[in-house]
Amino acid sequence: VGLLGKAYPQDDYSNVTEKILSKVGKNLHNKQHHPLWLIKEQVKDHFYKQYIGRRGNPLFSVYDSLSPVVTVQQNFDSLLIPQNHASRRKEDNYYLNRDHMLRAHTSAHQWDLIHSGLDAFLAVGDVYRRDTIDNTHYPVFHQMEGVRLFSCHELFSSVKDDEGLQLFEQGHRSAHKQECHTTEAVRLVEFNLKQVLTKLMAHIFGEGLQVRWVDCYFPFTHPSFEMEINFRGEWMEVLGCGVIEQQLVNSAGAQDKIGWAFGLGLERLAMILYDIPDIRLFWSEDERFLKQFIVSHIWQKIKFQPLSRYPPLINDISFWLPSETYSKNDFYDLARTIGGDLIEKVVLLDEFTHPK
Repeated sequence: VGLLGKAYPQDDYSNVTEKILSKVGKNLHNKQHHPLWLIKEQVKDHFYKQYIGRRGNPLFSVYDSLSPVVTVQQNFDSLLIPQNHASRRKEDNYYLNRDHMLRAHTSAHQWDLIHSGLDAFLAVGDVYRRDTIDNTHYPVFHQMEGVRLFSCHELFSSVKDDEGLQLFEQGHRSAHKQECHTTEAVRLVEFNLKQVLTKLMAHIFGEGLQVRWVDCYFPFTHPSFEMEINFRGEWMEVLGCGVIEQQLVNSAGAQDKIGWAFGLGLERLAMILYDIPDIRLFWSEDERFLKQFIVSHIWQKIKFQPLSRYPPLINDISFWLPSETYSKNDFYDLARTIGGDLIEKVVLLDEFTHPK
């Protein structure tokens, strides 16, 4: 497979389709006046103004042009994702070969960026997953990763009588903390993380936003949370986050620090904020769509105006499957390859196995 000026030998793992390869390098998040670019710029603007380093420069650096081709090691191993974890399956990812793939999340760059000596950064990029077909799922979408690490001094600097406060101890893992972290350190990191994200969402969606936190599981953070916001009377999940597994931080060479990470979907935020009903629209080249987002400043209010006035057409299709190795995502890929973005939704209605 030839991609971004490099050649990747194919093997039994290669499953990237031409349709997907045609999306690589489009970088919608860097296309001026695109809705995903607007969201990225809003988040960037907020972080630049809100968090200032000691020399008066922005604390967070931004990386938005990292290659989407990563190694399996970067995408999974560096994030402590077990060998047998469901998220590694060929059915769910786009592999160039056994060793290289299109990143499934921007977290694939976390270890490298920490290893290069960074304490606070945002990484933005296109990510690739084989998925169902409906108005909120698309095999290419865009994520933003945020990471912040603290030294002992930085974390406890706001605490009076911080004598004797430590980041690490040899304790036990519980639902609320890792075995190597002190309770005080985890509480402060968690508090800082939730405060940063609540401020960010209030800045994007307006003050007075209701927020709630749901406990969840990610292999590379513990404790982990999903953030939900109440938008127009509905609770919506907007991002996942947590305290980074210390093993990851240590292996990247920052063993004297503790930190948090979050990952958010740009499409999800843009769909809520601009009232965009269908994720395929982000790939539209239609002037009627793109023109709506040409604004004089990134914070200008926009409400998307729908384009098509035609009702959907529904087609039934049935087929016979001879083998056991079939995955539903194989059919979705086929449908996307042939029908492209004309296909709005694919629903499995019935399965039948002849008793003989």
